[in-house]
Amino acid sequence: MSRSGTIEQFDAGRFDEILDRNRHPHHANYYAMYSSVIGGIVTDPALMLLPVDDHMVHRGDGVFEVFKCVGGKIYNMQAHLERLQLSADVLGYRDTPSMQEITHLVIETVKAGGRRECVIRLFISRGTGSFDTNPYDCQNCELYIVITSSKPSPMQQFPRGIKGKVSEIPAKRPFIARVKSVNYLMNVLMRKEAIDAAVNFVVSLDEQKRIAEGATENIGVITDEKKLLFPVAERTLRGTTMIRVIELAQELIAVSHLAAADFADLSVDDILGAKEVFIAGTSTDIAAVTEFEGQKIGDGKPGPIWRKLSALLDKDVRTNSALSTPVFGE
Repeated sequence: MSRSGTIEQFDAGRFDEILDRNRHPHHANYYAMYSSVIGGIVTDPALMLLPVDDHMVHRGDGVFEVFKCVGGKIYNMQAHLERLQLSADVLGYRDTPSMQEITHLVIETVKAGGRRECVIRLFISRGTGSFDTNPYDCQNCELYIVITSSKPSPMQQFPRGIKGKVSEIPAKRPFIARVKSVNYLMNVLMRKEAIDAAVNFVVSLDEQKRIAEGATENIGVITDEKKLLFPVAERTLRGTTMIRVIELAQELIAVSHLAAADFADLSVDDILGAKEVFIAGTSTDIAAVTEFEGQKIGDGKPGPIWRKLSALLDKDVRTNSALSTPVFGE
């Protein structure tokens, strides 16, 4: 960025020069991108560009999903696409691509990236056409798919468990909380808050001091009565991993390791008094919380229910053919 003196002017003839200037080491983590604006896939990270007049860029008027490819198979894509469509419907998007079309484009973009282990980031914007707030200035929705590298899960980084605290950022209102919009400013501030406080995550509270959610994860507790409880969904995003954990928990209920798996109003005291606490999310998987607000949870170690649920989820990700979408022809 030029801060003084003459500012260069570029035209299309110098586009290659512009690209060369904008290649950076972190681009090694970006494998491929599909853009409906250009109508195809690029694998040069310097070409992963969005029009600045896209409503997603200057108004936060877009929805997104993040899911993963493990061992060459995409996990639980249908659940993510259904939530994506729900978010788009709530915001009144018109002429969004069909699930069948998106599935095809996702598979082809993952193939172009050439990695069997990767993260899929899927965005639908209201479209380009104006810098106004008027959504009807946008002619049609745009679709972007970005394939990036996978990161280690929290438990791979912190095998003894992770730390959390209460956030000063309030819980989102129900309408906003239930839509997975790209307007993630509050989530960004929560993540900043966690880093500044030297903890792994923070969790928001509503006006009645009830637990809501973290920046990118749901939080659950195991009570003395062996109940697995997540906060009621009114002020939280319906996490796909959270829902799958509740489904998998039925196996533990069947053998009396758990008494129930459900939603409930939860307070900070419920977290501090729990036998076990964990967070769940697509990139998080299930991470054991061993300290909250500076206090030990249980005995301060990852607990037996976390171990059982974590093993069930890992098996589900790797072997559940009903929830897997093969990419490379297996």
